[in-house]
Order: sequence, then C-alpha cells, then structure tokens
Amino acid sequence: MKPMGALPPEFAGQSGSLTIAGQSADDWARQAGDTPLFVYDMAIVAARIARFRAAMPAIDLHYAIKANPHADLLAAIAPLVDGLDVASSGELAHALAVKPAAAISFAGPGKRDDELVAAITAGATLNVESEGEAARAFAIGDRLGLAPRMAVRVNPDIELRGSGMRMGGRASPFGVDAVRAAALVTAIVGAGADWRGFHIYAGSQALDPGAIIETQAATLALAARLADQAGVAPPLVNLGGGFGVPYFAGDVALDVERVGDALAEALATRAAILGETRFAIELGRWLVAESGVYLTRIVDVKQSQGETFVVVDGGLNHQLAASGNFGTVVRRNYPIAVAARMGQETTITASVVGPLCTPLDRLGDKVALPAADVGELIAIFMAGAYGASASPRAFLGHPPAIEIVTQS
Repeated sequence: MKPMGALPPEFAGQSGSLTIAGQSADDWARQAGDTPLFVYDMAIVAARIARFRAAMPAIDLHYAIKANPHADLLAAIAPLVDGLDVASSGELAHALAVKPAAAISFAGPGKRDDELVAAITAGATLNVESEGEAARAFAIGDRLGLAPRMAVRVNPDIELRGSGMRMGGRASPFGVDAVRAAALVTAIVGAGADWRGFHIYAGSQALDPGAIIETQAATLALAARLADQAGVAPPLVNLGGGFGVPYFAGDVALDVERVGDALAEALATRAAILGETRFAIELGRWLVAESGVYLTRIVDVKQSQGETFVVVDGGLNHQLAASGNFGTVVRRNYPIAVAARMGQETTITASVVGPLCTPLDRLGDKVALPAADVGELIAIFMAGAYGASASPRAFLGHPPAIEIVTQS
C-alpha cells in the first residue's frame, strides 16, 4: 500500500455519499448525463479569495488563468480579482470577454507577432521577455500608431526554495536577466511605450512560508535596485505567486496568514523609489485546485498476479497531473475516494487505472480503498487546477470530460 494525499478540508470528514456543493456525486453525474466529469465548487474558490484578502496587505490579486481557463469558472472569478494573467492569444481572448484590457497582463517567452498585435490593439500589458520581443513590440506599435503597454519580466537572480518548479536564479527562457533589466526599462521608456513596471516570478508550488517570505523580500529589494538603476519608479510590481497546495501525503497547507503578515512588514519598510508603486500577487492553483473533484466511473475490477486493478472510464487524458506525468519526479498519489463510501473502512489495496493503452494511465498506485463495485464512482480530489486543459484530451480518441461549475 502507498499513501495518498489528504482530502481537502471541505471534503474531509464526510461519510456515506460524497457531497459537492450540496449535491451528491451521483446527482452530479446524473445531471451531467455521463462520466467522466469535473465539478468545480465556486464557493471554495470564493472562500480562497476572501482568505487571501483578509491575510494580505492592500495589494492586487491576479488570477493566472492557465491553472483553469474554463469559461464559466473564469466568468465567476473575474469580478472577485483585480487582474488576469494570460500566456497566449487564446487566453487573452477569454480574459477580454470578462475583464477590461487594462486589467490583463500577457506573459510567455514565445509571443508571435499576431499575439503582440492582439495585445497592443486591445491595450493589455505585455510582460516583455527579451530585448528582441520589445523591439518587435515597438515596431508593431509604430505601425499601429499605438503606444504598447509594457512591463519587464525579470529573470531574477534568486530562486524560490522548495518550489515545485523553480523559475529564477538560473539560465531561463523566461524573462530578461536581472543584470540587463534596467537597460531594457530605459529603452522602453525612451521609445515612448507605456511602461507598467516589473513582473518577477521566482517559482511555483511552494508550501514553506519561510521560503516565500524570503523570496518576496528579495523580490522587493530587486525591484528597488532595478528602479534605481533605470531612474524611474515602477507603477506596478508583480511579485509572482508560488503559493502551493497540499497534493500528497505529508504535505502541510501553506500558512498564508504568516506570509501576509511578513509582506505587510516588508512593504511598510520598502525603498523610497517604490513608495507609490502598486503590488500584485498572481495565483492559479492556490485559488482553484481544491475546488475541483474529478468523478470517473468504475468499468471493471480485475485481479492480476495478486494485485487488484480498479479500471475507470477516465484517465491521464483528463487528469495528467494526477497520473504523475505533469512535472513530478517521483509519482505520488493524489487523494482518492470511492464516492459512495466516504468514511468507510478500507478493505482492499488497489491501483486505479484508466482506459488508455499505456501503463502511464494510473490515477492511483496501490491505494487503500473500501471495496467498490462496477458502476460506482471514484473521486479524485485537488482536480481544480491543471486538469482538463493541461491534459492530452485527444489521446486515443476518448471523449473530453464534462466540466460543471457550481454557483458560489
């Protein structure tokens, strides 16, 4: 038997039939008309946003829509946050449908010219990732007769300790190296662009509040140093995000209140050149991961050489991350339950596998479960971020998962 992550607090302690937003998992499946499906509880997302607002000083909250761009979820989140961060023209179009362009920033190291045109025409902020990208944006702005809104994405000379994905302190395709960032700011201002500040992102999926506090303090110092070198104060400094969620056994939820207290102190003593600067934190998975439950139906229970396999109708084509194939070095188990048997004694050790013709399609590896029958639902939690949109949904031709957003 291998351990699995703990159920999110909104679902822990339930007994009998799993309830999501006041309805049973079976009711959601009947409403959807088929399985597999994702159910996103918007009330959980709203509670996360409210917790952020209560814990943090007066700073902006941006939603990084790459975590989950589902249109209904995005429409529900947009009024509750100050900005949306996008990474493609497709995401830009989704964001413009629910938020004014001035509240949208566009990052990504490989923006095509047509994407630059779309962002400049709309009036979204380009988080410029290189001198070459800036030059292309200048030329496009001249051709359109528009001043591009441009921030400089900095590849910082720091990294977020303990993060699941480190994006600073090393050579990177993301952003401009810190030693060259001030010169690029000077070029942007000199070209007549609308300079919007710095975007400094050091890493993601961190659960250590001390590491986040340390990184935020270093980010503030870096922003001040670059502003001094450029001789101009940034209107906004995006401090990145990095807030992690507890997917696996042994993970401890991030103490966001501790992070907020430390950030308030750091901002109170920030350098004079940042005195009028606004600050933002961009979050994706921390806002939405725990809101999502993936429901997939058992189609077979089989034995092979003494092991039990629970075969379900959904797999890595919808839930690549839960299968362990989305950036994890060692495969570990997301929290899993038999939806109709919450709180029941576990009596079997089984691997939960999907319908795809690959041994990678394993949603649970030798986990302890109550005995379950064909036709019952398996629930995989922490499914609100990097699920359907981050998975190879066309692989082997299975249909896409249904997605439902509940009312908050």
